[in-house]
Amino acid sequence: MLEKTRGVRDAIRNIDFFLIVITVLAAVFGIVMISSAAGDHPTRYVITQSAALVLGLIGVIIISILDYDYLARLSKYIYIACVVLLVLVLIPGIGSLRNGARSWFSLGPLSFQPAELVKVGFVITFSKHLSEVGNKLNEPKVLWKVLLHPAILCLLMLLQPDFGTVVVFVMMTAAMLFMAKLNWKYWLAAFGALLALCPIAWFFLLRPYQKDRIIALFNPDIDPTGSGYHVTQSKIAVGSGKLTGMGLYNGASRYSNLLPERHTDFIYSIVCEELGMIGGALVIILLTALILRCLYIGINARNSEGMYICTGVAAMLAFQAFENIGMCIGIFPVTGITLPFFSYGGSSLITNMLAVGLVLNVRFRYKRINF
Repeated sequence: MLEKTRGVRDAIRNIDFFLIVITVLAAVFGIVMISSAAGDHPTRYVITQSAALVLGLIGVIIISILDYDYLARLSKYIYIACVVLLVLVLIPGIGSLRNGARSWFSLGPLSFQPAELVKVGFVITFSKHLSEVGNKLNEPKVLWKVLLHPAILCLLMLLQPDFGTVVVFVMMTAAMLFMAKLNWKYWLAAFGALLALCPIAWFFLLRPYQKDRIIALFNPDIDPTGSGYHVTQSKIAVGSGKLTGMGLYNGASRYSNLLPERHTDFIYSIVCEELGMIGGALVIILLTALILRCLYIGINARNSEGMYICTGVAAMLAFQAFENIGMCIGIFPVTGITLPFFSYGGSSLITNMLAVGLVLNVRFRYKRINF
């Protein structure tokens, strides 16, 4: 009896309530802002996002219960499932075409972006892969196999095309390889290859609208009603909020309808417009605390696999937040990358919740619990 009591006590002690509270606060804050950004008819958006939050919390409980070592043992099957999802979405009639990209599964009013779920699968499978190769990572014959792991997924996403999500995967991969102590000579080689790839990407890979977005980043006035429109309107919304904002549900964008995608890509602009610099800072504080907590849990994980999982999740959230906020204030080009936990999108919110669930899984198993 005493042994069971001690086991329950240890289990409760291993639950990271701080991470749970921050995550729920960010998601609820996001739903409140979506209710304002969605205009005069926010009900459908609020219900959908709230349902996604409930499903995400259920997913957090399930993924926290399963030992991440057990999930890692299923990594081959998880990886195959990820590849199958990304292949299926490319097939006309199965995958839906939106904004020039075949990136969605649609069933009536419901839609789902498989690349979001693949992020979680990738964190699990790549963590397992890195932990298996261990100190052999810097051997060329081992490294190329490791790099093939994310390369296949990225290639399939480029075929959609979904360049923004590919960049997220590249950043996740880089962060996890850094924690795995990839030799500096490979980093130099990667940097050189990136520089060489830039002109090739500009002339042969990027589409005209993507080039226009990059040009508009440096000079929005060159096409104020076209490629520079989003950036200009976003900066106006952010600046008009000043220190304390216009007040919740009182933002000018809500009534003027001048800022497109207010409830998705530009939700941070609405936060700054209605809650001012104080609200914008609060969003950054919440996300920074969440990301740092993930890294802290990873550093103290019981094995390298747990460390890689937490690093991958932290990198995913950090880059998406950094890019989205930078886009809203006009220092990064406009992409389809959303703000974690704040932007509208059921598949995005569920994915982020599952990712946090993986980190809670690692934290819960700092040491084995015996009942």
